[in-house]
Amino acid sequence: MGFIDGLLFTAYRLVAIYPKRFLVQPAVSGRKETYVSPFNQLTVPLPEAGYRYTATPNADNSEGPNEEDGFNEKNVGESATESVYANERVLAYDPFVKNGLAEDSMTTLVLPFIDSARDGVRYLGELVKKYGSAEGNGVQFNDANEVWYMEIVTGHQWVAVRIPDDCYAVAANQIAIQNIDFNDPDNFMWADGIQEFVADNQLNPDETGWNFRHIFGTDTEKDHHYNTPRVWFAQRYLDPEIEQDPESPELPFIRKASRKISVEDIQYILKSHYNETKYDPLGHGNEHDKKTYRAISLSRTANSHILQMRDNQTNGAAGVEWIGFGVPSFCPHVPFFTNATDTDASYRELPKEMSLDSAYWLYEALAMVVEAHYAEFIQADLDYQKELSQWARTKIRAVDEHAKTLTGADLTAYLTEQNHAIATHYNQATKKLLADLTTQGTELSQLTFKMDPNL
Repeated sequence: MGFIDGLLFTAYRLVAIYPKRFLVQPAVSGRKETYVSPFNQLTVPLPEAGYRYTATPNADNSEGPNEEDGFNEKNVGESATESVYANERVLAYDPFVKNGLAEDSMTTLVLPFIDSARDGVRYLGELVKKYGSAEGNGVQFNDANEVWYMEIVTGHQWVAVRIPDDCYAVAANQIAIQNIDFNDPDNFMWADGIQEFVADNQLNPDETGWNFRHIFGTDTEKDHHYNTPRVWFAQRYLDPEIEQDPESPELPFIRKASRKISVEDIQYILKSHYNETKYDPLGHGNEHDKKTYRAISLSRTANSHILQMRDNQTNGAAGVEWIGFGVPSFCPHVPFFTNATDTDASYRELPKEMSLDSAYWLYEALAMVVEAHYAEFIQADLDYQKELSQWARTKIRAVDEHAKTLTGADLTAYLTEQNHAIATHYNQATKKLLADLTTQGTELSQLTFKMDPNL
């Protein structure tokens, strides 16, 4: 995952089949309700009022809603899907709280109640202070002006950094934030007493400086193969002139790109599997190299998303949430305007058994078919993704032009209608490709024997 200017993006991974939905949760007022997490029984009284927001919850809520990501009606985005791991030294002095805040609850308990990215950090920090944290998490917030990344690493300790407007940042299941300037609260935020916690317990391994990654993070063999190579590949793509070691524990968290970065660049990174390197599991390297590093795109990617906040002074269609179900390498990110009251039935409704009327199952099916005959089908799949990406830019521009003439409920209704049209177009294109590839695939079966054309 990572973030660039007003863009915030991540890929969420669990088991290979982990059905997800995409919903709009309505605004509420006058509520008197207490939230109880099905995952660990965290109990939190909910505010009486909350903003409307988009979310991608689990189909099965038995282990918590896991709403993960979205924008609220104030054009504030949140992505809460990044697990991070602290070392045993710091956890010894501030262990996790069993019934504390965990990933399953973070979007539900924060996104409806915040007015800016900075406010998101503050609000989540207060929840951690009051209830403690049940696990390590990286959480991102963005709005029209700022992007913040927050790492919660022990029961009560956390820091956050504002990503500079001309920079990008990449994190990959490892504590990423480095130097903290405690004299610069405009660009850094932190848990109350974190400096005293580190000093009192003699946790800083460095002679000088205050490096959050060094103090709280890990540097293990697993990190070198599971985490840092993904950061290396993303930075290699965005800054190809810089030579780095994919296993280095000192890869910088924040960098300036050598060029302007587009949504398509972000999509490429989220879809990547060490493309054009010897480490590509779908490439032509030897078996050892192809299995050395964990790729960004995986078969168990349940939800890959990009939260794009554009110029909100132009019109009320500023927020665009790009939703990617299925294996990102083979499936498109679909753009949806977040100033909406509903989502398409193909994203909202999710049967337990496979149905091509469901976006989640449709894209899972496409990914399975393409990878099964990768050499034969990948070019057709890439062409399909390129055509949809081009169509998306044209569609978004057309919607933007008409949106300028609308305000209030009329604008929201129009954008909701356009989201349905976008979903329909992508679903139809995907079903057509899937039908074409299935037909072609019958010619690729090993159960064939040609001797007589009539036999």
